[in-house]
Amino acid sequence: MPMTPGTRKLTLTAHVVSSVGWLGAVGTFLAFAVVGLTSPDEQLARAVYVAMEPATWLVIVPLSLASLLTGLVQALGTTWGLFRHYWVIAKLLLTVLATVVLLVHTQPIGHLADSAAGTASWGGDLDGVRVQLLVDAAAALLVLLAATALSVYKPRGITRYGWRKQESARIDRSTSPA
Repeated sequence: MPMTPGTRKLTLTAHVVSSVGWLGAVGTFLAFAVVGLTSPDEQLARAVYVAMEPATWLVIVPLSLASLLTGLVQALGTTWGLFRHYWVIAKLLLTVLATVVLLVHTQPIGHLADSAAGTASWGGDLDGVRVQLLVDAAAALLVLLAATALSVYKPRGITRYGWRKQESARIDRSTSPA
């Protein structure tokens, strides 16, 4: 069902804000991961890792879910459709993949935050998790930049379903009374 212009603009604004917010939050998370991994100041590194967990649950996860939801609303309520264009499908898959991977990786984030909040000295046993968070954040940033590029460039390519819908609309327009 097509949206009214006002509703379309409102949902598009919500989608852009949540998507850009997600991108910015992941960029900040990446900066935290770099500081946590490279800082010679143990207190600063611990503080950064403690801050990562609430930033993930209170900012990054909600923005990812909002971006996914508003993207679906946009696709279903506009002429772009959900399965008509390859770029929309690619963007949907990237967004779903990024959201699922994010949710899976909340566990190591929580583990590292709990360890950083503890009073015991922490050593090399967490280095792998610390590197993993940095690599994951960098990969997430690349995926979100790719999704953004798809939204901006909208590469050509209509799916078979899209061709059928276009042809059906053409036939409907040519057979309907003027």
